[in-house]
Amino acid sequence: FPPVVAGVALHPTTTGGKEVLFWPRFPNSASTINYAWATQGTRRGDFSIAWRFEGLPEEGKDYDSAVVKIHIRLFVPPDGLAVFRFPEYSNGKGVDSTIKYATRLEDIEKVRRLSSEECQRRRTAKEGFDYNWEYDRKENTWIKVYRKKAIGTPCESFLFHFSLDETAWSSTETLAGSSDNGSEIELSPGLYDVMVDEWQLKPEVKGTKDWRIASIKEFYGSEDIGPYCSDTDTFEWNVEDASHLI
Repeated sequence: FPPVVAGVALHPTTTGGKEVLFWPRFPNSASTINYAWATQGTRRGDFSIAWRFEGLPEEGKDYDSAVVKIHIRLFVPPDGLAVFRFPEYSNGKGVDSTIKYATRLEDIEKVRRLSSEECQRRRTAKEGFDYNWEYDRKENTWIKVYRKKAIGTPCESFLFHFSLDETAWSSTETLAGSSDNGSEIELSPGLYDVMVDEWQLKPEVKGTKDWRIASIKEFYGSEDIGPYCSDTDTFEWNVEDASHLI
């Protein structure tokens, strides 16, 4: 699940695992998750992506309606290549994004180690969360189930570790907003920082009684679903698989 949620996979046309596709897909609401990260290992090295909502309101009840920013960081290893597909917008307009890159590549392995140590400290101190998500088949929606013990530790990606706070960045480049599917840029090896402005949160899509991803109009109704998703008969996501894995 992490690579799917965060948005990293081998590029469909790659050979030898040299190129990956960064394609983050964000939830409608911040109530379910408000950050995600994942690493795709290849023979060329580890490609990593992390994103988080920023500017969230203090009141959780506004997580379905607030306008926030999305902060994304990407790492392309030496000798690697990547394509970054910018987020799509359901409002039909699109909003601007800015991108910049680190002018000096940090010691990423050191940053990984420091981040891992901090995460282990949080686990030892039991600074975790006391809930998990389960699908309620009667209400046809995901629900948050609280537990007596903190069963998880919400550690963010090493890409957002404070040791990177002093990174020297290039000047930012503004990319005009677009509602088109598949706006892409190629990335060479390095560390990148992307900020998506004015992202509108909204309630999550509610499933039907016989819920399947293929039955939700918001997923199958788009006329332009990109060059790699044109065969709609190939995949069907079963919610029972998700319940089992979670």
